[in-house]
Amino acid sequence: MRKFTVTAAVLGLAALGLAAPATVAQAAESTVAGPGCDSKWGPRNGNVYAWEGFDCSGTQLIATAGSSSNWGSANDRASSVMNRGFTGNLSIVAFYFLADYEGGHACLQPGELYADNLSDNFFSSGPVVNDNIRSHRWVNGGCSVNLT
Repeated sequence: MRKFTVTAAVLGLAALGLAAPATVAQAAESTVAGPGCDSKWGPRNGNVYAWEGFDCSGTQLIATAGSSSNWGSANDRASSVMNRGFTGNLSIVAFYFLADYEGGHACLQPGELYADNLSDNFFSSGPVVNDNIRSHRWVNGGCSVNLT
């Protein structure tokens, strides 16, 4: 009987030790950097999105499946972006500093999902991405700079 009690105690402690790391991991996942963007993420629908505020907040500026050579009234206003494009061909969104896909780029890969704060990202030509996007297009690669 004593052997059973010791074995049960050891197994119980081992199970507790295995459960603790999972609890810590779950807690870390619940405190992600972009809860606003997380709440707006949905199934892939082929669209790129941009918001005026950080963390996908404020005015939604862009929601389109196509490329745009000029964001018009949305020029120089985006502070967060999301890539809900389909994976495969043309799944990367390249954002550009100038209209007509000029002036340097920064890309959002499909696996990155979103960039919730563009103030710490820079175009390949040097300027900060935040409040400086004027065009975007879907590409297969050629990105020397990625948003993270």
